[in-house]
Amino acid sequence: MRYFIRLSFDGAAYHGWQIQPNGQSVQETLQKALSVLLRQPTDVVGAGRTDAGVHAGMMIAHFDAPTELDGDNMVYKLNKLLPPDIAVQRIWPVAEDMHARFSATSRTYHYFIHTQKSPFLRRYSWQVTFPLDFSCMNAAARRLLCYEDFTSFSKVNTDTKTNLCHVTNAVWEEVEPGQWRFTITANRFLRNMVRAIVGTLVEVGRGRMTLDEFCRVIEKKDRCSAGESVPAHALFLVDVRYGDDTEQVKADKCEPLNG
Repeated sequence: MRYFIRLSFDGAAYHGWQIQPNGQSVQETLQKALSVLLRQPTDVVGAGRTDAGVHAGMMIAHFDAPTELDGDNMVYKLNKLLPPDIAVQRIWPVAEDMHARFSATSRTYHYFIHTQKSPFLRRYSWQVTFPLDFSCMNAAARRLLCYEDFTSFSKVNTDTKTNLCHVTNAVWEEVEPGQWRFTITANRFLRNMVRAIVGTLVEVGRGRMTLDEFCRVIEKKDRCSAGESVPAHALFLVDVRYGDDTEQVKADKCEPLNG
């Protein structure tokens, strides 16, 4: 039987979601715990591949079990085995052809920026020490919805077959005075895409790049033309959506501490 699992994690101690040959990953940690409970090797497939240091307010994964499981009991036992920085919220059965990654119709990320030094935000938000024009950054963010090829914001030499993505939302919002959140939703994301987009939007906000130049960066399809990737610790995967053939899954809120 196939099961979906909803979990959240603080990515600071991990080399991303995906299993790595020389570093601890969230996927490996979860697989080991599930294998202990099911008493057999158990593979886990996630909805996405978060980079090292990136967090998830909500990640969806799937695994197969030989028998019917008590979801609530599994959640309890898994949380007893998992370290404090990984938490499982729910486990439930789905159709055999449901796939955590390929069946997903959209993902949403948040990126957090704060403009004043704060001991309570530093782990989950990026402090900027220069002024930013967020209205200009929002004007540029809206242009993302006009394009499909995001090669300029992708790591080079990846194993993806296409760099086409359909962005449906991209906006900066001030959630508290001096604290800003970038929300971006798309059907899929390329490796390092969100952090590269934010880094390029910051160039617009600093007045180093015009709106037209931002568009030309996308059109060049060249990673070297875009801005630098911003730090990973301020990025959260917060939502994964699926079609009508499975129960809709919504994210639990995962915001930085306000102190």
